[in-house]
Amino acid sequence: MNCDAMMFRYPIIILAMFFTGSVHGIIIRHDVSQFVYETRSIDYPAVFFLERQGMGKVCVATLIAQQWAVTAAHCTEETSLGAAAAHGTFSVEVAGQLREIDSVVIHPRYQQGAVDDVDLALLRFKVPSASPRPIPLNTVKNELSQVVTIVGWGYFGVGTLGRQYADGRMRHATNRISQSGRYLRTVFDDPRKVPMASLPTEGTLALGDSGGPAFLVTDYGMRLAGVAVGQLTGTDYDEETQGCYGAVAIYERVSSHLAWIESVVRSSNEP
Repeated sequence: MNCDAMMFRYPIIILAMFFTGSVHGIIIRHDVSQFVYETRSIDYPAVFFLERQGMGKVCVATLIAQQWAVTAAHCTEETSLGAAAAHGTFSVEVAGQLREIDSVVIHPRYQQGAVDDVDLALLRFKVPSASPRPIPLNTVKNELSQVVTIVGWGYFGVGTLGRQYADGRMRHATNRISQSGRYLRTVFDDPRKVPMASLPTEGTLALGDSGGPAFLVTDYGMRLAGVAVGQLTGTDYDEETQGCYGAVAIYERVSSHLAWIESVVRSSNEP
């Protein structure tokens, strides 16, 4: 289906509907080579996927401390993570090393569909590790209009068509924060209509990217500004064209949840 024929409206937020058994990844500009968007784990060693499902890789997490990572809370339900960690451990590969998650802490306000839902979860590793270096949290509410880098695996697609196929490759893209209220938002600009607004490597989220990072690049290195949780949809939404130009991606705003994150991480260091 051609996205050009679609007119999207975005009156509601869908935070977890994008996991239907298929997994999808970052959607890119139609006029830029996909090879420009491809990356490797060595470029983002603190970022890892949670589970393989068929050809795809479902959900993403980011290391934020030697013993902790952050992801979307609904990822604990859309993968085996929640059940496995509740009865033992869950294994993931981080920077080429096999590590075990032994505890999952869900944000106390996580409730899909609720107005004040907070779709965040912290993952504790059984054994801390100094390598790779964790990503510092963005502690300042300075995100508006800044360019962020997003990272994910799974289905590939372009803005004119939406999702296309799963290949399990890791990709990164950039976008600009368009709103910074309860959530952070980005809009996938069409370079044919708004050439000055569209970034050279602009892209957006798709299925399978939940939990992934939105990184701010600062003078002091990368900072984790957002955690991917979904996309705005409306009455014209169609999963086959999800990720078309005009799509609005939603991220939990890390700077709004520092107290909770720090309290959980700090508790693991207490004797």
